[in-house]
Amino acid sequence: MEWIRISGGQVPDGEWHPSQKVAHLWWAATPLCVDGLPVTGLTLVHAAQLAHMLGARVPTSAEWEWMAAGGARRFPWGRQVPGPGHANLRGFGPGRPTQVRAHPAGRTPDGIWDVGGNVWEWTTAPWRRDRVALLRGGSYNSLAQYAECAHANDIPPHVSSPGIGLRPVRDTAPTPPTSGATP
Repeated sequence: MEWIRISGGQVPDGEWHPSQKVAHLWWAATPLCVDGLPVTGLTLVHAAQLAHMLGARVPTSAEWEWMAAGGARRFPWGRQVPGPGHANLRGFGPGRPTQVRAHPAGRTPDGIWDVGGNVWEWTTAPWRRDRVALLRGGSYNSLAQYAECAHANDIPPHVSSPGIGLRPVRDTAPTPPTSGATP
């Protein structure tokens, strides 16, 4: 798994969260995938378990928005309305998840792939009284507006779908793999 460090900052007030400071974090360069396709059908508990196995966690909604928007972008790639090169969204794709690196025009300036479209990504909302989970980013079946960085859908954490995946985040740098070879 490739990890990309995103500098922290102050995420502005949004519909789904109060203004807050976001720390420097290490983000998965793509949603969690197998053979290039996003892993889907995860409940929030399963997503958290998978993230934990990777030494990571499910991001908060505010952290996800900071990663996607950098405090200023309308869409993960900038202000341009999505087209087929940006994201796998309704009307721009085959109606199912696609390879996670299939839309190079949709990368964030930091090099994060598939933030808008392809599969929704689980996030948490610890500041909300109801603690309902939030999905971010839109999916292959979403309209373009759902790929906007500020958009979120509240959803019960027990729901799973072929359009919901996970982008894990780490608070600390990943450790390089050890070779296991002896001199």
